[in-house]
Amino acid sequence: MDDDRADVLLTGLLFYDLVLTGLRQPPTPGEEIWTGGMGCGPGGIANLAVAASRFGLRTSLATVFGDDFYGAYCREVLAGQEGVDLSLSRTADGWHTPVTVSLALPHSRPRSNGGTPVTDRALVTHGQEPPYSQDVLMGDPPDARTALVHLEAEPRAWLAKASANGTQIYADVGWDPTEQWSRDLLDQLALCHAFLPNEAEAMAYTRTDSAVAALGTLTELVPVAVITRGGDGAIAVDQTTGEYAEVPALAVDVLDATGAGDVFGASFVAASLGGWPLEERLRFAVLTAGLSVQHHGGALAAPGWYGVDRWLHTVRDPELRRAYGFLVDRIPADPGPPVRYAPVTPPAREWHPHEVP
Repeated sequence: MDDDRADVLLTGLLFYDLVLTGLRQPPTPGEEIWTGGMGCGPGGIANLAVAASRFGLRTSLATVFGDDFYGAYCREVLAGQEGVDLSLSRTADGWHTPVTVSLALPHSRPRSNGGTPVTDRALVTHGQEPPYSQDVLMGDPPDARTALVHLEAEPRAWLAKASANGTQIYADVGWDPTEQWSRDLLDQLALCHAFLPNEAEAMAYTRTDSAVAALGTLTELVPVAVITRGGDGAIAVDQTTGEYAEVPALAVDVLDATGAGDVFGASFVAASLGGWPLEERLRFAVLTAGLSVQHHGGALAAPGWYGVDRWLHTVRDPELRRAYGFLVDRIPADPGPPVRYAPVTPPAREWHPHEVP
């Protein structure tokens, strides 16, 4: 193995996220609602970058920062605070960092395993397409052990190059606003090692009516297929090892689900790089996603080894202790310092867009 390789290679759009929680209902025209919960920080592709870096993975991110306060702040958090390699990233003169306001709202559907109802989100974003594409940022992608990729209808040229270089591609996919769910997108799975859609996406793209049926179809297209099911946990098949696993979600109070899927994906990659059995990989990813939703969303909700270690030391339920006993041998002897969660507002200081190389 080349020790100079990144563990995780990432590219995508970065946002500055402002998350509001504690809302009982969405605002109506002419109405003002006050709430006591707020957090801010990097979002979008930064969710994956921070989640991976907090598990000690060497993480390389290719993205575009605006030459504004939001871009400078996000760059400082990612490189200065979280240790993400930004050598492939660029700051664009005259371009504004996209800003998203996320309203975390109660959802009417209760979770099947008890606990509080899940939350949903309403998002409002201001932004424009970045002046540099993923393919321009990546060029000939550097060698990396894995890449976490968001598949889109139009295939990215760098993806085939990375796969040809031996990089294992872990992919997810987003909601199709056209609701056409073209199966052509699944052709890109030929380049991938793993595919991690959520339940609704998996059923829509495979034209099936259950997560189990969708999983069966996906196993014909990719070596490792994982379907996340929100409050119902996750199911997966790893054809390289012949394993099947199904695990429940944790019964937790959900503050904000923003970025939980990204935390799941980064955690699954971290455990996969460690060579863990499939059930352990899946339990670990479900756990970390569950821990993340208890904090304001975006990148800074990721628990890292510190959060996992702290949780394990507080578990008293015998069943949970048995299910997650494997973590005793997985958590590093030094899980690191406490992670920094999303502040209500950024620290008071003057930011300069080019102060971090």
